[in-house]
Amino acid sequence: MMMKKLFWLLPLLLVACQPSDEQLNGYVEGEYLMIAPTSAGLIKSVYVQRGQQVKAGEVLFSLDLTELDAQKMRAVAGVRAAQAHLDDLLKGERPEKIEIILAQKEQAKAQLINAQKEYQRVLPLSKTGSLSRASLDKARAELDRAQARRDELEAQVKAANLGGRIDEINGAKASLQSAEQLLVEADKKLSDAAPVSPVTGLVEDTFFQPGEFVSMGQPVVKLLPPEKVKLRFFVSQKKVAELAPGDAVEVTCDGCTGPIAAKVSYVASQAEYTPPVIYSVESREKLVFLVEAVPDQYQKELRPGLPVSITLRGE
Repeated sequence: MMMKKLFWLLPLLLVACQPSDEQLNGYVEGEYLMIAPTSAGLIKSVYVQRGQQVKAGEVLFSLDLTELDAQKMRAVAGVRAAQAHLDDLLKGERPEKIEIILAQKEQAKAQLINAQKEYQRVLPLSKTGSLSRASLDKARAELDRAQARRDELEAQVKAANLGGRIDEINGAKASLQSAEQLLVEADKKLSDAAPVSPVTGLVEDTFFQPGEFVSMGQPVVKLLPPEKVKLRFFVSQKKVAELAPGDAVEVTCDGCTGPIAAKVSYVASQAEYTPPVIYSVESREKLVFLVEAVPDQYQKELRPGLPVSITLRGE
């Protein structure tokens, strides 16, 4: 409870301890990037260490790829199988099967010719009474059967040459697209299993060692980009009206080689501390506002947590 009270008193202490009207006390703050995997797994390697400078695109760590490699192999096999099935439908029946159908078609044509001849032979004989009506009906039935068989085989030849049916082909195409999407996802998982640094910056900390299990979204590396270093200080109600984003300030610190130029990037619109009493003249003097500034150039002396002194230019 005592620590919470001290934390809320920090803005007041910073303002109360100002050495002069022109100089303000503050501290350095860092906005960190927490790099985490997009899937759970065992840490295979950590390629960086605390305090190391890394460049954008540099691999930070990697997960065990055994299962992910197996997933990709299964995805590749699925794509090949789906493609082969589609190709088989598009090219139609195998040549040897088409040859069998063509031979059957030629046989059916010969049978049709014989049936036509037989029908032509018995037709005049039945008219003269030399053959019975039953013989004519039998010849006619054989002719009709031969014609139907010939038509059936012609349709089979046409279908074999045209390839698979449209619905089967469309289904095979959909299966191929689904298999290809699984392959894309497998590649993405492999890529995400070895995250790279999105920026050039400092490795502030690492949280896992090789062999440890990490959950999806759990940070493994903590990065501090130089452009994410900022200065935080508090100003009184009187001074806040004089500040706006873009205003120039100067920063000094113990260990700094000289004044560091910076610009105001943020001015709070609400007071950081509100006394639990009606606003009197006395209580209004206790209201302070947070102000943030960023250095014009990266300065390695400005480390998060470092106390600094801020001078407002133009005062």
